[in-house]
Amino acid sequence: MGCSPLKDGGAGLSRVFRLWQREGLKVPQKKRKRRRLGVSADGCHRRRAESPNDVWCWDFIFDRTSSGSQLKWLSVIDEFTRECLTLKADRGITSDDVVDALAELFAIRGVPNHIRSDNGPEFTANELRAWLGRVGVSTLYIEPGSPWENGYAESFHSRFRDECLALEVFDSLRDARAITTAWKDDYNHRRPHSSLGFQTPAGYAAACAASTSAKASAPAAHAAVCLGQTQP
Repeated sequence: MGCSPLKDGGAGLSRVFRLWQREGLKVPQKKRKRRRLGVSADGCHRRRAESPNDVWCWDFIFDRTSSGSQLKWLSVIDEFTRECLTLKADRGITSDDVVDALAELFAIRGVPNHIRSDNGPEFTANELRAWLGRVGVSTLYIEPGSPWENGYAESFHSRFRDECLALEVFDSLRDARAITTAWKDDYNHRRPHSSLGFQTPAGYAAACAASTSAKASAPAAHAAVCLGQTQP
């Protein structure tokens, strides 16, 4: 009974090695298991926004141009006022692009206390998380596979898709950006929300800012009155 060439010596092994090289085969690399970020305690039904700039949420939504090229939008929503703070359209958006968009938004609107998202790689990138930590923003990652825990972003995207993406034809990225800007302006300034007492998001945010300003100025006004009363 003959011996197997693999057991018989180096000739069989050498032949297998040559065939392996010729076919471009490689030894599979062992992959490290990745622990996904996110817990239900960070969901919108448990950790609710208590004021403007308390909790923002963000997510991506996709569509295509009339020629079939991919379009990608980054949305950022203030959960308390329902304002759409950013609706950035591009061919692709990386974690570096997300940092740039947030840095511009922070300069205009201030820095939120928290920002909520799913576990997408653009949102969980180490560089992004480190940068958010340096500027004092706490990240709230929802439970993996539970998009309803990022409910404000999901609700906004549902409206955006039904009222814009499903109705408009985008011939180019420039076209998509122009239509998106107009829709965002209409959403913020001319679309009442029942959850806001039928105010628009921009109107409700302005009312919140005025209320906060009035509360802040009240002690100073009271002190001025008291000072005047004590003068001879």
